Amino acid sequence: MTSMAGTVTPEWLSLREPADHAARARDLVHAVTSTAPGNGLVIHDLGSGTGSMSRWLAPQLPGRQLWVLHDQDEELLARARSAATPDDAEGTAIRIETRARDVTQLRAADLAGADLVTASALLDLLTAGEVDQIAQTCVDAGCGVLFTLTVTGEVSLSPQHQLDEAIKSAFNEHQRRTNHGRKLLGPDALAHTAATFTRLGSRVVIRPSPWRLGPADVSLVVEWLTGWVGAACEQQPALTTLAQTYLRDRLIEAAAGQLQVVVGHADLFAATGAVEPPERGGRVATRGE
Repeated sequence: MTSMAGTVTPEWLSLREPADHAARARDLVHAVTSTAPGNGLVIHDLGSGTGSMSRWLAPQLPGRQLWVLHDQDEELLARARSAATPDDAEGTAIRIETRARDVTQLRAADLAGADLVTASALLDLLTAGEVDQIAQTCVDAGCGVLFTLTVTGEVSLSPQHQLDEAIKSAFNEHQRRTNHGRKLLGPDALAHTAATFTRLGSRVVIRPSPWRLGPADVSLVVEWLTGWVGAACEQQPALTTLAQTYLRDRLIEAAAGQLQVVVGHADLFAATGAVEPPERGGRVATRGE
């Protein structure tokens, strides 16, 4: 996706795509299909990047599908247009349109005819006001939402290290920083988004969707770990000296296949009216919360 606070590279998106696909809560697809019309779907994907969400979700949904991909980054949208088009669950290629837009400026008219709005790894990069506006726009447009891979702030590494908690705390502070006058939600995004949709009369279902990374994911672990530690040091420069040694040791463990990492994310589905919750346990937020 394109960050409101900066940009990401196509290479990063490609690197993380398998982990994203493995992490997303597949049982929320049941909630999508239970509220979808039977004559095809129009899906708007916010902060779409190169189209990873369509590659994951489209093959799990039956019937004709039109995906409208919204992103500010023209290069990422060009890659989405040139990528192989995924098929729906019945083996028919979906249709894809792209729109270069700031998703925080969308209004209900921009989503006219939409059945579902999706996003991935987006909410934690937004402000409270921006999330509120997106939620209001989706409710006004009368469509459900599936927002996946919102960071929760929880990270665990094995083997443990005495600096793990300090790095995690500093990183989470960095995620909540004020950037160019925008106070980012970071790990508070999930709770804020759920509360906003609930206040607007939607029923909300939340599922965990952590990355679980190990020896098969060394390249992703190295890239994620380097960024994680770097952001923590940017937030708390006093950590820098110790963190350099920490990062060196962790990278050695990763290269040797000795490091396991769990990065907390969660997925959220929201829709007005009756929502049939997935069968397995999980949190359902309602208006009364």
